[in-house]
Amino acid sequence: MVEKSFRSSLRSNTTALYNVISVALLFLLWEVLAKVLSSPFFPSLTDVLSRAARIMVNGDIEGYSLLYHAFASILRFFSGFGLACITGFPIGVVMGLRREIYNALKSIIEPLRFIPPIAWLPLAFLLLPGYLRYVMIIWLGAFFPILLSTIAGIKRTSPVYIDVAKVFGADKKSIIFKVVIPSALPEILAGMRIGLGVGWMCIVAAEMMGGEPVGLGRLIIKYTELLQIDASLVGLFSIGIIGLLMNEAFLQMEKRFFKWRMEVKI
Repeated sequence: MVEKSFRSSLRSNTTALYNVISVALLFLLWEVLAKVLSSPFFPSLTDVLSRAARIMVNGDIEGYSLLYHAFASILRFFSGFGLACITGFPIGVVMGLRREIYNALKSIIEPLRFIPPIAWLPLAFLLLPGYLRYVMIIWLGAFFPILLSTIAGIKRTSPVYIDVAKVFGADKKSIIFKVVIPSALPEILAGMRIGLGVGWMCIVAAEMMGGEPVGLGRLIIKYTELLQIDASLVGLFSIGIIGLLMNEAFLQMEKRFFKWRMEVKI
């Protein structure tokens, strides 16, 4: 047991070391290329970090700080993602349990899920006020991965589990909540992680096209129009870092509350 724990710790530390080395090499290559090219459109990492500090302290050209932009994007995202979870999960459970409902709605669901969420932006801008536009776009991006993964997870529940529960006298409600849903949780959570990533990408793209003054997507567009690429990269990297942190937080939540499932980290 001790040896297994030691090997696991060693493997984890080795992976972390490899990640640090790869990031350091990337940054070094970036610095070298920036010096060689000496172009205002290819700023160095030090320039980007310096600009990030200035935007953090002094704000952008309109006075909004980097944290304010990030907070605006995160708030919009969680509004849409939360709505996608509380609609996609129960609807997916119902459709997974009642195949006839899914078959009746399949001709509606399947075409809609192939429409990129950003394609709905013009319609969202016409029909909805500012904040709700972004919630709708994020909801569209996150809803279908959650819905379809829930349906798939419910359908793939082993009949053996259900039969054993019936033998022990479990009623229909107990079978659904204590057998079927727990069995489907790995796929449901995987769909939520996918929805999280898609939803985060959608909010940033929507902010780029929307008219709101704040948001990381809007920050990128502001400075790109002014050809200040170092400031644009500040917004770009902020998006990536926040996305990474949200994904890691989701993984830690899985590990803490669902210890019984096999851990597969991607």
